[in-house]
Amino acid sequence: MDLDGGNKRVFNRLGGPAGDPRNQKVCYHWQAGKCNRHPCAFLHSELPPHNSNGAPPKRPYGSAENLSFNGPPRRTSNFNTWGRGGGGRGGGRGGEVKKADKICNYWVQGNCSFGERCKFLHSWSLGDGFSLLTQLEGHKNVVSGIAFPSGSNKLYTGSTDETVRVWDCQSGQCTAVINLGGEVGCMISEGPWVFVGIPNFVKAWNTQNLVELSLSGPVGQVYALVVINDMLFAGTQDGSILIWKFNLAANCFEPAASLKGHSHGVVSLVVGANRLYSGSMDNTIRVWNLETLQCLQTLTEHTLVVMSLLCWDQFLLSCSLDKTIKVWFATESGNLEVTYTHNEEHGILTLCGMHDSQGKPILVCSCNDNTVRLYDLPSFAERGKIFTKQEVRAIQIGPGGIFFTGDGTGQVKVWNWIAEPTPSTQ
Repeated sequence: MDLDGGNKRVFNRLGGPAGDPRNQKVCYHWQAGKCNRHPCAFLHSELPPHNSNGAPPKRPYGSAENLSFNGPPRRTSNFNTWGRGGGGRGGGRGGEVKKADKICNYWVQGNCSFGERCKFLHSWSLGDGFSLLTQLEGHKNVVSGIAFPSGSNKLYTGSTDETVRVWDCQSGQCTAVINLGGEVGCMISEGPWVFVGIPNFVKAWNTQNLVELSLSGPVGQVYALVVINDMLFAGTQDGSILIWKFNLAANCFEPAASLKGHSHGVVSLVVGANRLYSGSMDNTIRVWNLETLQCLQTLTEHTLVVMSLLCWDQFLLSCSLDKTIKVWFATESGNLEVTYTHNEEHGILTLCGMHDSQGKPILVCSCNDNTVRLYDLPSFAERGKIFTKQEVRAIQIGPGGIFFTGDGTGQVKVWNWIAEPTPSTQ
């Protein structure tokens, strides 16, 4: 994805602050609980804390440039650092995030009379280093996928309202509504391509040459998609994983294989270390060899649906409705084992890895209590929390420190990581 070309312009007109982020100020009306501007030109979060000398806090985990959210899981000597930074529920850096924090329902409705005296939050987020830029309104039901194709200035969002909406990133306006005739189960982008899973089909658009394809073969809803080595994988409702191979000469995808093994729907797919990992409603994760397409291992440590998978650095992360995030590493034999389990109070729906404005790795996970939790990695120290009217099913990274969340009401929120001021050299 081209992240550099759009850094200056993308989403500046969506309500994001223009110019040097060091000039950002906290909204006085927001502090008083009375800001009604959406979007607001000022911050709806406190400025990041600094050391007494004015310098930003040092990063305790070394160089973030050596970390990758697409790296292969393999054995490492650093696996015992997971969860060692005061992580877990309510851990927080400096105690910013507490278990009792709740958003004010009257504030959401616009009629809280307590203002700053209200004991509940008058903000959609809590924590340091990130803020809400704007909200995109239009979908009538759950946002189930968000995609930002490479080389495009358009954002694509899919919903169970059976539509895909196309948004102009400079104006923030919806420029097109595509009616698909079926609920969107998932959406991804790879290069210029956008792939959308609906019942019994995968729809594909090339945003550069405007080619549109309809791939048949799935039985039931398509819940998960991933692309690797010119192959498209689709996890389906009947437990199969269908594979198409891209034919460059014909500019199309041709059926290649079908992987069988899961007894219920496949709801998550991710690729790393020449392996395909699939999470299922049968509560298991299967590990597949991408060359032989054989199942190498079945992981059974989760007790409910495995909702999302993420390859981070040398590890595989998985989350489930059983209220756990599990961190896996490969033994000398090549089999994956759990090295750390993080417990939440609610079921976990989606995982997404990103970096903050300082290049520090952050895990973003949505829970079915209508919150999104942000954790520093590998410590699992709680960094912040996002509140939503309904649960978030889609999280996507954008350019220039931007990320998106889509919730059950059909609302897409645009967030950005705030650059910490650099110390003066004068």
